[in-house]
Order: sequence, then C-alpha cells, then structure tokens
Amino acid sequence: MKKLFLSILALLAMFVFVGCAKDKGNEYDKIPDTMVADSYDIAFVTDIGQLKDKSFNQGTWEGVKKYAYDNGKSYKYYQPANGDAATDDDRFDAMKAAVDGGAKIVVCAGFMQYNALARAAKTFADVKFVFIDGWTFGAANVTAIVFQEEQSGYLAGYAAVKEGYTKLGFSGGGGGTNPACQRFGYGFIQGANDAAKELNIKVDMKYSWLYGAAFSASAELQTMLEGWYSTGTEVVFSCGGSMCKSAFAAAAQNNGKVIGVDVDQSAESSTVITSATKGLREGTIHALKQFFDGKWEEISDKTVNLGAKDNAVGLPTEEASWGFKKFTVKEYEALFAKLQNETVKVDANIGEAGEVEAKTYSNVTLEWVK
Repeated sequence: MKKLFLSILALLAMFVFVGCAKDKGNEYDKIPDTMVADSYDIAFVTDIGQLKDKSFNQGTWEGVKKYAYDNGKSYKYYQPANGDAATDDDRFDAMKAAVDGGAKIVVCAGFMQYNALARAAKTFADVKFVFIDGWTFGAANVTAIVFQEEQSGYLAGYAAVKEGYTKLGFSGGGGGTNPACQRFGYGFIQGANDAAKELNIKVDMKYSWLYGAAFSASAELQTMLEGWYSTGTEVVFSCGGSMCKSAFAAAAQNNGKVIGVDVDQSAESSTVITSATKGLREGTIHALKQFFDGKWEEISDKTVNLGAKDNAVGLPTEEASWGFKKFTVKEYEALFAKLQNETVKVDANIGEAGEVEAKTYSNVTLEWVK
C-alpha cells in the first residue's frame, strides 16, 4: 500500500481553526441536498449509514455542497444499494452512476470504498476521485484526504479528565476495523491517561466495538450504554456516525454525558459536552479546489494528512459548544499549541485489531467490553 504524506503550507491559509470556528450547520443546511441539472459536475458516494448522520457522511457532503454552491457547480449524492449491507459491486455501481451522470470528480467517503474505488479508477481513467479517510494505490486519478484523529481524540480524553470525570467510556464504529475510529479511540485513551497522570488520579474506561459495525443507532447499543451509565460511567465518547443517537438517548435516560465525533454535535443533544472534530468539509473543499483550479497534479496519487498543524482537528470552543466548567478554553488552547509545535506527541500506531485494548496504561484501567 502506497502512502505519500504531504504537508502543504498553503492549507494553513484555507483551514479555519476547528477549535475556534463556530459550527456552520445551519449555513450548510440552507444549501439544498438535491438539484435539477442535465448533468452533475461533482458527485458524492456515501459511506454506509445515513447521508444526514450528523457525522462523517454529513460533514463530507457539506464540503461538496459548499464548494459546488460557491463556485456554480452542479452536484449530486449517490448512496450504494442495500444500505448497511452494501457490497463492493453496490459501491462500484454507485460510482458508475455518478460518472454516467456527468461527474468530472467523485468524492468517496470511508475506507470500505477501496475495492470499488480501485476498480472505478481503472475503469474511468478520465474521472478524478477523492478518497476521504482512504489511501492512494498508484492511480494518478485518485487523491486521499486523511486526518490525525488520534490528536482530536487525545484532546477530548484530556479535557474530560481535567473537567473531573473519572469514569469514561468509548463506543466505536466499524467493529474495530475502521482506522479512523481506531485512531480516535487510541488518542482518547492517551489524553485521559496524560491528564490523570498530571492530576495524580486513576481513571476507569470501558472500551467497546460492539453494535458499531454498521455505524448505526440500535436498541442493542442503547441498552449496552444505558448499562454503562447506570453502573457509574459518566461520559461516553460515541465514535461512529449515527451511533450517536443511541448514545444521546442512553445518556439522557441516565443523566450522563456524551462526547461527539467528526463534527460539532452539541446542537444535537444537551448531553454533548464536546466533540472530537476533524475538517471533513475543509478537506473535501481543498481537494475539489485543487481539481477545478487545474492543480490536480499537486495531489495526484498522494495522501494529504491533516492534523493540528493544519488546524484540521480539535474541539469546538464557542460558548454554545463548550460544555466544560473547570477545564477552560485558555487551557485547551495552550494544549492545542503543544500539539501544533509537537511538544506533545500522540501515538497513531493502532497496530493489529485488539492491540490497543490489550496494552496497559499507567493511570487508566481499561475494561474491554466484547
């Protein structure tokens, strides 16, 4: 697997600081999801889960819509057939439909798109593809946008413990095989552990991939999380698309709190104290801009890896989103600066499945629920 990582200084000028920027959900909602056109310049092929999942799909789609709307381009989204049970053929068929619909560039979200995307890139060599949360594989018409989720997870874990929470939970999507969710979770443990060391306290954390394979809400997931809350868990980091709906419901029933993911989810539930975000919108917009500005060669067959240095991960700090009373925005900004200058480094090596969970941590007692 070929991975060429870029650090593009120009990104600094275009990425709004995730930790300080107000969530623009209403702004993006004003741009319609559907439009009537003879053909569509830009297409989006969704990952499993809903388009409006308040998370990964939605953040990427809002980037597509925003760029298209601001630049007079036509756009359309395509959802692979069979929903959560979509096959590689279903994904390829969605990509083919996008190309047949006139797409010059197709944005594909999620690592599960790889097999279909590799086939589509070869079949439609004149069409460009953006692989969000993916990688490159020797195809000149493909670029990948990835994020340093471990940094965002670290910030969330650190903040929660500094706020005074010592009973944490992590509920992840993808069944433990999704690299982005794995990085979020691994960073969450490290952040909680570092904050606990500074405070000289111990933290307990439940950690599970159960009921998250499809990134969807379910009665089973809600029941599990209700059990966590009822036995002492104070905060759950819900990391996986529409899974958040189960977390919100479980927390509301048990006076618990939730940490959202991917985008600022504070408007979705009063239980949300913060969200571990990444610049899905901005990363998508960047790739589209490179293509339509005639600069595709700068990102062709390359992976653009975005993190704190690019202001592409973080916690939202506007008043409506900041659910902390003890841990201050000033303290957060000081920690974020340490990530930017690499005074604080977060391990991103997730290893094999279960490897992170099998490790021992100085100040976090990890209970792997499986």
